[in-house]
Amino acid sequence: MKYIIRGIIGIVLLIAAIFAFNYYATYSDGYRAGKLIKFSHKGVIIKTWEGQLSQGVGGDQLWNFSVQDDDKEVIEKLIELQGQNVKIKYIERFWKMSWFGDTKHFAKEVTKNSGNLGFE
Repeated sequence: MKYIIRGIIGIVLLIAAIFAFNYYATYSDGYRAGKLIKFSHKGVIIKTWEGQLSQGVGGDQLWNFSVQDDDKEVIEKLIELQGQNVKIKYIERFWKMSWFGDTKHFAKEVTKNSGNLGFE
């Protein structure tokens, strides 16, 4: 019986470690610039903030990203800058977790980009 309990505890700890790794460790980080064409709060049971950045002409140039609920300043800036050219600093996680967002790219900072991006 004690081996079963230890096995269950071990499995729970392993799952917790995997999720903690995905949350705190990042696969990559960087910047994207473009026109913020969509930013919305969506979902039926779990609401997430989702955005879309146009980096050129055509559907291949769209970049989807998410914002975590605790990044209030980023959310407010994205709402304010919708329809304008922006520069977004982001992190990429190893895989997506649906309760955080629809993508594995998460915006961490946003600034207004006053430069011409070449497609206006």
